[in-house]
Amino acid sequence: MMNVAVVGVGYWGPNLVRNFFNHSAVDKLYCFDVNKDQTKKICERYPGVECVDSYNEILRNENISGVVLATPVATHFPLARQALEYNKNVFVEKPLTSNTAEAQMLVELARKKSLVLMVDHIFVYNGAVRKIKELIDVGEVGEIMYFDAVRINLGLFQKDVNVLWDLAPHDLSIMDYLLKEKPRAVAAVGQSHYTELEDIAYLTLFFDNHCIAHIHVSWLAPIKVRRVIIGGTKKMILLDDGEPVEKIRIYDKGIETTAKDGASETLIQYRSGGVSSPKYDTTEPLARVVDEFIRAIEKKADPLSDGVAGLNIVKILEAAEESIRGKGKLIELRG
Repeated sequence: MMNVAVVGVGYWGPNLVRNFFNHSAVDKLYCFDVNKDQTKKICERYPGVECVDSYNEILRNENISGVVLATPVATHFPLARQALEYNKNVFVEKPLTSNTAEAQMLVELARKKSLVLMVDHIFVYNGAVRKIKELIDVGEVGEIMYFDAVRINLGLFQKDVNVLWDLAPHDLSIMDYLLKEKPRAVAAVGQSHYTELEDIAYLTLFFDNHCIAHIHVSWLAPIKVRRVIIGGTKKMILLDDGEPVEKIRIYDKGIETTAKDGASETLIQYRSGGVSSPKYDTTEPLARVVDEFIRAIEKKADPLSDGVAGLNIVKILEAAEESIRGKGKLIELRG
């Protein structure tokens, strides 16, 4: 049994409170938000949750072993660093930090103090995504040629980050989880229309093995789309998170080539087979996320979406933002 504190209960925090509150391994749950009205609502909804008046109260409480941060991105680094310095295991909403240097510092501090640092890359815990990972790993899809993602909707506009930092971490974390290779370079373009922050962006990522990834994110779409297409040399997969039941469709389609006798010309043949929708675990992803954080603390082990995974995504986001400032300039990913 352990005690956990959730800091920030505005948009996503209440969902975290619900899952930690219902977890059998959590003995006592604490809650803090600078907005006292939000804190009061949580304590009224979940009798037994202890609402505190300051973050320092959480830090000084030696009985709290895990701190969960669901606060604005700019606060992630200072709050997480303080918690680690007070020997707390830390769970941070995505993205881990607003720049690579800060993310690297958190990773090193957690490692130095042998503490858990975990990022809420929630789609890594999605049953449909995990099923796709299984299919890729056993070779059913073949070599991955491309990863094509669209994550668009009308809003929600953020005040502290642009659409790139708001939405792209979801698809970048899916990509990082599914693909064995890491991207070597990124190019991105984006545009702002209503505020100083970009509300639409397009990212292209390049790999040494000729795989290519493209991610489109937007706050300006008339419809909500959450879709990923993965193209393999054997099969192709559609992941549609907007579908209520059959989120995965496997297409037995592809291209086959043969060399024409006595000529340099290559013959292209199209293979068009059936479509299937495999079963997958429908457990709430956030429940799995909470399970993983608690397991990592209990076992003193690295969680699946650890600080290094968070750092990798921040590196890509920072490089993509640099590319946007350079009007689509290709940026090499270092380290």
